[in-house]
Amino acid sequence: MKFIEQKSISNSFAQELIQAAKIKAQQMKINVNIAIVDQGGNLVAFSRMDHAPLLSINIAQNKAYSAVAFRLPTHEWYGLIKDQPSLKMGIVHTEKLVVFGGGYPIFDGELLVGGIGVSGGSEDEDRQCCEAALKLIKKEMFSKTI
Repeated sequence: MKFIEQKSISNSFAQELIQAAKIKAQQMKINVNIAIVDQGGNLVAFSRMDHAPLLSINIAQNKAYSAVAFRLPTHEWYGLIKDQPSLKMGIVHTEKLVVFGGGYPIFDGELLVGGIGVSGGSEDEDRQCCEAALKLIKKEMFSKTI
């Protein structure tokens, strides 16, 4: 096989994910930055809620990138490196790598199609915003099977 077929998240669906994450943030009374990237880690859509921290703009984008780059939610990283001192001290200096919660890969079945990153709340709040957005994918997959 000379070519690999790939799927990517659409901008319109990325906007829906952002809206779901915003609704969750508003319910928690926090202001966050939300980034959606494609399967190659390229920014597809971004939103900064009013008063969301400026530093969190890049953190949200890096969380989404990290989730796609390793096909792994960012909160799972620490458990993988905590008992390996050289890795724990070294890998965290990798450009764009985030090893705390708030970034998730986005899959269509088994196929990686993108990633989401949220930053501006606590680690747990950022994760909750991502998870609220990802529920849209489960709803869409459920509706396809009916």
